[in-house]
Amino acid sequence: METPPERLAATYSIVARDAATGELGVAVQSNYFAVGTDVSWAEPGVGAIATQGIVEVAYGPKGLALLARGASAPEALGELVAGDPLAALRQAAIVDAEGRAAAHTGSACVSACAHALGDGCSVQGNMLASDAVWQAMLPAFEKREGDLAERLMATLEAAERAGGDVRGRQSAALLVVSGERQAHHWEGTSFDLHVEDHPRPLEELRRLLTLRRAYALFQEARRTFGAGDLDAALAMVMRARKLQPNDSQFVFWTGVALANSGRPEQARQWFAEAFRENDAWRELGRRLCQAGLYTGDPSLLEP
Repeated sequence: METPPERLAATYSIVARDAATGELGVAVQSNYFAVGTDVSWAEPGVGAIATQGIVEVAYGPKGLALLARGASAPEALGELVAGDPLAALRQAAIVDAEGRAAAHTGSACVSACAHALGDGCSVQGNMLASDAVWQAMLPAFEKREGDLAERLMATLEAAERAGGDVRGRQSAALLVVSGERQAHHWEGTSFDLHVEDHPRPLEELRRLLTLRRAYALFQEARRTFGAGDLDAALAMVMRARKLQPNDSQFVFWTGVALANSGRPEQARQWFAEAFRENDAWRELGRRLCQAGLYTGDPSLLEP
């Protein structure tokens, strides 16, 4: 057998499609620096791929290209494996936009190693503490309620509770994309979270997932402010703040939106909180005035 390449992403992962929304996702954790960069791949309306073991990174882009041209997940994976002289060292899984899943665990993957296929998903791992790790993953995904990101996260957490990577832990990633193809490659990604190096990567990934939800809510609130539904927007801001209570950006920009919308007294309250946190927000407000992005009462920005 040829000398294997340097990328040894022994790890556990899941690829899945949400039957209700069509979203596609992949999540992974490993004792390997920046594991998501090599392992996790997804394209809106096309599919999701995990490539690990002795990683052949090309399985990601090549597999997505095959899916985009109409191949099913089993067909795409079969072609990748058939053309790979080191297939025995690979572990890979694919789910396509129709929910068809396929997985490959090479005969030379380091134990404990295996994969399990479910309805619209595949879980897999190698160099695991024991078989209990991969065996815990599929039930965790199937039983968990919530959106696809939450179910992927819960699957990783179940694997870690069962023992995880035999070497320990270092990095994790979670990627979720739309079930619909997009006009531009940068569109259609709901979550693209990476923990590159951390003593407790899943705890950090969970924190980032919550933070991403908070920012998504706040972005929707800003669009709703722009549409003129101020009360609905404020309700979204409050929901975002419950997820991320101490983010002064939410406070300042809500003050700007209220001031620009003709609610100066409410704006004053939000500005006061932001300025107590950091007086730099006051300077930013003045600069927004100069740029024409703040059209409210300028006195609200002064001490």
